Amino acid sequence: MAGPTPEETLLAPLFAALGLGDKPLKEALRNKKIAAAWTEILEEAGIQKDSTGIDPKVGGALAALVTGTKDTGSCGGKREYVTKAIKDGKIKSNTQVDAAVKYIKGLKGDIDEKAFDKECGVGIEFNSEGITAAVAKYIKDNKSTILEQRYKALTPTLVNVKTTTDLKWAPPAEVKKEVDVQLAALLGPKDERDAPPKKQPKTVESKQKPNEGKKEEEEVSKNKMFEEGFLAGLHKPGGNEQILPENMEAHLKATGGKVFTRFPPEPNGYLHIGHSKAIAVNFGFARYYNGECYLRYDDTNPEAEEERYFTAILEIIEWLGFKPYKITHASDHFERLYLLAEDLIKRGKGYICHCTADQVNAQRGGKDNRSPRFECEHRNRPMEESLELFRKMRDGAFKPQEAMLRMKQDILGNGNPQMWDLTAYRVLDSEHHRTGGQWKIYPTYDFTHCLCDSFENISHSLCTTEFINSRESYDWLCNALEIYRPQQREYGRLNLTGTIMSKRKIARLVTEGYVRGWDDPRLYTLVAIRRRGVPPGAILSFVNELGVTTTHSFVQIKRFEQTVRRYLEETVPRLMMVPDPIPVIIENLPEDHFEEFEIQFKLNDAKMGQHKVPFTRIVYIDRSDFREVDSADYFRLAPGKSVGLFKVPFTIRATTFTKDSSGNITEVRARYENDIPFKKPKTYIQWVAGCPAKGSPVKLEVRVFNQLFKSENPEDNPEGFLADINPDSEQIYPKAIVEVGIHEVRRRAPWPELEGEKDKAKIGPETVRFQALRVGYFALDSDSIGDKIVVNQIVTLKEDAGKSA
Repeated sequence: MAGPTPEETLLAPLFAALGLGDKPLKEALRNKKIAAAWTEILEEAGIQKDSTGIDPKVGGALAALVTGTKDTGSCGGKREYVTKAIKDGKIKSNTQVDAAVKYIKGLKGDIDEKAFDKECGVGIEFNSEGITAAVAKYIKDNKSTILEQRYKALTPTLVNVKTTTDLKWAPPAEVKKEVDVQLAALLGPKDERDAPPKKQPKTVESKQKPNEGKKEEEEVSKNKMFEEGFLAGLHKPGGNEQILPENMEAHLKATGGKVFTRFPPEPNGYLHIGHSKAIAVNFGFARYYNGECYLRYDDTNPEAEEERYFTAILEIIEWLGFKPYKITHASDHFERLYLLAEDLIKRGKGYICHCTADQVNAQRGGKDNRSPRFECEHRNRPMEESLELFRKMRDGAFKPQEAMLRMKQDILGNGNPQMWDLTAYRVLDSEHHRTGGQWKIYPTYDFTHCLCDSFENISHSLCTTEFINSRESYDWLCNALEIYRPQQREYGRLNLTGTIMSKRKIARLVTEGYVRGWDDPRLYTLVAIRRRGVPPGAILSFVNELGVTTTHSFVQIKRFEQTVRRYLEETVPRLMMVPDPIPVIIENLPEDHFEEFEIQFKLNDAKMGQHKVPFTRIVYIDRSDFREVDSADYFRLAPGKSVGLFKVPFTIRATTFTKDSSGNITEVRARYENDIPFKKPKTYIQWVAGCPAKGSPVKLEVRVFNQLFKSENPEDNPEGFLADINPDSEQIYPKAIVEVGIHEVRRRAPWPELEGEKDKAKIGPETVRFQALRVGYFALDSDSIGDKIVVNQIVTLKEDAGKSA
């Protein structure tokens, strides 16, 4: 094996003195210009291998100076002035370095200290209060423009704040963070107004047959999320560079060059609507490229895991239409992970630490990471000592929090918190559901995830953007152990406004009785959405319509409901249902009057079939379809007024009505207008006949849902999210009725029929779906037992849920 190059011999100890990690050194050694610039600048700065006490910011600023002058050299000796300004702490940020480089490149004479300081922002200091105040002033001065442009104003706001105020010299990350916070406070979560404009669909050539064009458009729509945006730009299998080329050769041999992904949930709770995107992305991406997707349970925290969550997660994945290539567990690899942890220690990349949580936090810069970082006192203990202590951890010699294995990363030289000596193993005094009491120590997510991806030959490790900083530690660990390194890539997560996703807060709703359980249809856990009756195909359509980008999606519930409504419109039958019935006695029909009308399950579409409904002297209509006093803008039933009954050939006219002692209508009397010339009514209403011989009406309980919370941001309520609960989130109609066609709809379930391709044994009651004419879309609830029928409203017929008068 070749020894170090002269450049590496020279630069390596100097980089170590600056607190810079291996990555900048490798980049320097790959490029002769950069290596030469580093050699000159370190000499100008007087940095030597035994230099100590150097501010960690110096290394980063010198790196920016190297980048800025690698092609121009010392600028006639002027660069040394900048180098010393960095060493002395006058120049601290990359922005200041860029300004200094620009100044010396454009200078013809000697450097003027006052002019240099002014051009480079020397002496201008910022604290968090100053940044907050400056951003607030800019937003206040430009409020009307920002309100008009909403989040499209984010980039212009950042640019203008940085160019028109002294914040030019402030830390960019802190300025962006403050702008993000203040814009969010002003505008609220992102919604449809902030979505990019939709692309116009491609025109279909006139020579195409109509069905061919429609089929092509449906196919494009179905695959949109994989053909556009984030997922379309991902690397091909084999495109992720390896520290050892032979690792890629082995990977491609094992996978045959196919796409391999994984969905890695923690089995510590029920999945929510946001997880549907992760499932669709990971399973769908693999399926689109004829690859495979693992379901891997991240079961490294036995204190929070329960068997019911394992079962529920698999059921939801299968309900959404996906089948895992294999079902694995992080715990399958506990022995292998342990051996790699020992290997990490032997390579000098891991150490045993006994610090408290507060001490570790202080090492990382304290609150908000603003204080200087420093190394753990145990970091440089001998490798043999750490190895012995780690084995004692494994054997149960330490209690929880008395010892942990930390990765020896780059706590001083790297600005990424995911490189600040993360914990790899900790002691937990809990039995594991699969391994029992075999292990006293358990690996962390940061240690486990990338290694399990490697073991399973994952080609695309797809996760949400909150893990973007983790990509560096992910790569570091695989490279440190010299094993196959999958490629992590991050996309924006899906959030719905007007609800909550926190497991802890949903648990409060459940335990304190605000909802029936984790599957209450007012929640947006996937078990609740399923119970409500939302078809899995509608959820996948919703995710596909949104597309996959690198920004978080904050979507209003009504947009989700619009997608569900469109999906149901094409896939479920129609029935007449009356939530709050009152009888109408048609006086001029004989008591034994009986007719049957044939009605299609979908109007003007014979494919769904048809059924018969009886018509008799007694029909039931909804209480909302009758008024005691008529008005010009009212078109339903009132005394002396005619109305149409859906599919009945003649209208009825109300004559009288009866009320009880509480003033409620108990009965309406009417005439069947089959003895006068027919005049088309202005509206038709739904009805159900009283015909015991035909089993009509069919009794049921109807549950109608409104949003569980009153606002779009329940967690912003100053009295807490529970104070934001809508007291009218559920209306129950215990005496509702439906027509006899419900029996055939139940027999023929699932609706839509494409769900019938799945295992019949796993089909739930929620697949009995129908549109209740003029009311909404409904599905059978799991509380339906025997002759008791309970239905849940899936969505209203239209967004405002209002009926026509």
